[in-house]
Amino acid sequence: MKRREFAKALGLGAAALAIPDFRAGAGLRSRREPGADAPNFVLILADDLGYSDLGCFGSKNHRTPNLDRLAAQGVRMTSFYSTSGVCTPSRASLMTGCYPRRVSMYEDEAGDWVLFPVSRKGLNPSEITLAEFLKKRVYATACIGKWHLGDQPPFLPTMRGFDEYFGLPYSNDMGAEQRPQNPPLPLMRNEDVIEAPADQDTLTERYTSEAVRFITKNKARPFFLYLAHSMPHTPLHSGERFRGKSADGTYGDAVEEIDWSTGEILAALEKHGLDRRTLVVFTSDNGGVRPANNAPLSGTKGGTAEGSMRVPCIVRRPGLIPGGQECRALATMMDFFPTFARLAGSSAPSDRIIDGNDIRALMEKPEASKTPYEIFYYYYMGQLQAVRSGPWKLHLPLQEKRHGWRQPPIVEPGRLYDLDADSAESADVINKHPDVVARLLALAERAREDLGDGDKPGKNQRPAGWVEKARPLLPSRRRSDSQEGRVGFKTSARQSE
Repeated sequence: MKRREFAKALGLGAAALAIPDFRAGAGLRSRREPGADAPNFVLILADDLGYSDLGCFGSKNHRTPNLDRLAAQGVRMTSFYSTSGVCTPSRASLMTGCYPRRVSMYEDEAGDWVLFPVSRKGLNPSEITLAEFLKKRVYATACIGKWHLGDQPPFLPTMRGFDEYFGLPYSNDMGAEQRPQNPPLPLMRNEDVIEAPADQDTLTERYTSEAVRFITKNKARPFFLYLAHSMPHTPLHSGERFRGKSADGTYGDAVEEIDWSTGEILAALEKHGLDRRTLVVFTSDNGGVRPANNAPLSGTKGGTAEGSMRVPCIVRRPGLIPGGQECRALATMMDFFPTFARLAGSSAPSDRIIDGNDIRALMEKPEASKTPYEIFYYYYMGQLQAVRSGPWKLHLPLQEKRHGWRQPPIVEPGRLYDLDADSAESADVINKHPDVVARLLALAERAREDLGDGDKPGKNQRPAGWVEKARPLLPSRRRSDSQEGRVGFKTSARQSE
């Protein structure tokens, strides 16, 4: 559906498509000082990590002592979900607390499943991001790593609530080195391209250095650090100290370097006496693809099977969250926004629908607490494909089920699984529980009315942001970047404003 057609279907005029105020936090309530006990937040996001690729989640191939220690000191959330099998939609949920369909970030302008370079589309500036929310409460904020919510000036992290940014604006396979029609892969600091193409062998190490620097710089005030690793998304890269050292090839090397990175961040928190004041979260944007290990879950990245959207998650805050515990209750990436908001002494915005929930109870009493979700929706791009309520997951009957990367649709007859007993989705029990199927079908209709499905918009769906003309992040002139210690570039992004 074209942008103006979509707006018309939502009852919006052309003015609603204009970019409103680009300033981070515009439209939020006045600045508010956090409480004396306001915690810091460190949110570490891996890219395409398999469900069982950490030692604490069962891996026998990867050495992950730091993440295993994090789990031993905190809670493993074993029914934790991304909202998509791919990265742009899931990151939109993390930043807004909403389903990707709610904020219309489930596909790009060409109908592909993530945003590509030089896209006119991005997360609407009218959406309040987690970073904007916390910044308004006097938190220092930093985004380090992969962004992927729009590469045009209004959509970049420093316009969406982050005081500083260092990283790649999209996936590490989207540069001219892999796709000749695209610009060289840009490494950015704030709005400037400082290196193109980015040296991917050193990315994890440099991300880690930036994260430790930010923690040290802001040790005396509340901060939100969002570290979104580019790995282990392909093409796989790792630093010299890790290359060829794992038992699982280049994939294992990348995973083990991320574990090292996590150890460095934990050490920085301990060094500055911040560990008891800091909530640390580690998770992945979606499930893994080979050679990632999603066992015992079925499926891989890019779909709506459990292995596509159920991801490893660890939460730790000594003194508040018990150590060595497991939480089996369903929780999702949408929950970070309302949970962080409450921990910061506030609450999520009330002037719009936020789909996530405050899951402090799940973190603090993991064995006794129940999921706040009556229903969870599995969307593939804009198509509703499955629903879960309690242990039951229904893959909806569809005559044209979308799947894969530009693959022709298939017929889905409908399947029902008891995920408590069958997380591998191997035993279809649809004929044994007609009452459950009827209830889940009714809940699916609720989603179609609220969020939409396919080309039919939902009544509470909000538009994405757009620019009239997109320009690539290209080097405009060479400069000496002493901070990076390498030759870099100034971006042409500002010239396109």
